Amino acid sequence: MTMKTLLAASLLAVCLSGCKFVKTSDGNAEGAAADPIAEVVETTFDAKLVPALNAKAVDLTTLRNAARDGLDKAGQSYGVRVGGAGGGWNFPVKGTATVIEENRASKAGVAEIDLDGDGSADATLQLGPVVKGTALRDTTNLYDFSTFRDQIEYAKLGRALNDKAVSKLPAPDGGLKGKRINFVGAVVMRSASEKPLVMPVSIEVAP
Repeated sequence: MTMKTLLAASLLAVCLSGCKFVKTSDGNAEGAAADPIAEVVETTFDAKLVPALNAKAVDLTTLRNAARDGLDKAGQSYGVRVGGAGGGWNFPVKGTATVIEENRASKAGVAEIDLDGDGSADATLQLGPVVKGTALRDTTNLYDFSTFRDQIEYAKLGRALNDKAVSKLPAPDGGLKGKRINFVGAVVMRSASEKPLVMPVSIEVAP
């Protein structure tokens, strides 16, 4: 047995008794580490976020009426504020409405909805694929900024949650215009007079 063989055998014996083998990335897709943001979204969106929104959602008509008496008062009753006194109030919301206009030609697709039956739009549902805001991230206590590496990672989470929500929204034959729908989602409001821009996690055509 040569010296090189004896040395290799000795190293193998030592490693088997106490070393751990660590798989390293070779730069390809199989070796690359999983995206931590994607993992958070996949493990929490359906299992935690949607149930939390369903459980806590306030009827959007009730919220709009309460906001007229003071947005801060409504926020203390139904919402969560992010960013201190200067930040908007985030609310989990639900409602039943008639879609009076639908625009999917734009990448920032939306549906204008009538809540009170007067024929005018009371709120807007975002349909995507391009959507605004981080209400899905900020409306519950599921996603604590301190558990993320930095603001960039936290922003990525907001976008990823929006993308996940958009992927689950229906595009029924004939579209939504003229249909009565039920929806659940989240909205951020900075003034009582603004028209709510809702990021839905579910839209169902009412029977």
